[in-house]
Amino acid sequence: MVKNFISIISNPHIFSPTIYLVPEILDFEGKTVIYVHIPPSAEVHSYRKDDVIMDVAPAYVTDALVRRVNTDRYDDREVIQTNLIESYERLIEFERKHLLDKFFLEEDQRKSLRTIIIREMIANVLVHKEFTSSYQAKFVIEKERMYVENANRATQEALITPDNLEPNLKNPIIASFFRNIGYADQLGSGVRNLYKYSQFYFGKLPIFEEKDVFRIIVPLDDEYSFDMVNKERVCAVKNSSNERLVEKAKEKAKENVNEIRRKILAVIEKNLTVTLEELADSLDENQVKYGIT
Repeated sequence: MVKNFISIISNPHIFSPTIYLVPEILDFEGKTVIYVHIPPSAEVHSYRKDDVIMDVAPAYVTDALVRRVNTDRYDDREVIQTNLIESYERLIEFERKHLLDKFFLEEDQRKSLRTIIIREMIANVLVHKEFTSSYQAKFVIEKERMYVENANRATQEALITPDNLEPNLKNPIIASFFRNIGYADQLGSGVRNLYKYSQFYFGKLPIFEEKDVFRIIVPLDDEYSFDMVNKERVCAVKNSSNERLVEKAKEKAKENVNEIRRKILAVIEKNLTVTLEELADSLDENQVKYGIT
């Protein structure tokens, strides 16, 4: 048993990643006990093979497609039939290949809109899938939209928004596991995050369809950039503000000139033979010249 245990945990094709453990044989109350101390690890170790998963859940497949040029078939495709952890990571990498990572600054912190959006979409298609259904889950990228769809146990048929959202946990064990490893957040946060960040990434809102097949549809626009649109708005506001400042300065200058002229006229009314030097003595010399001009 000890030799078999060591050979398994040392074989990367069976136990991945491998780990170094030392079994101890102990005598306890007349019985032989094999004691193995397993230290804490930051890694997730896997032992169920993909063919075992397919025996248990034969319909468990996620089809990732890109249809931007060849819309009848596909431009790129990856059929994913592995455990949830590797499925999540492979879907993330697949989408990163085909989506732009647009610049976005929230307060003073740069955030990857692409990562936030595809993270929520992929977590949903894996965590909330109806695994007893034969319907194949999909993640599709098209020219003007991308969407995920998966089999669903619908409690209602409606379009979901943050206002009418009623979270329904489909697979609580999987959801709890994903939260613990940081691949998902609290229930319902995905809808709110997609509504918030899709506007910055695409300039439009996503669509959530709650039916027997659940869909998240997100519009795509490679030409849209929230950063550039925001700069244009700021420039427009600045230009408008500058125009108002120039007009105010002109009005103020006219008021100043009129005030100087009134002072000059007041001096002349008192003394019709006043000279320019006398005016300069009673007023600032530059004001006198500016007022006469």
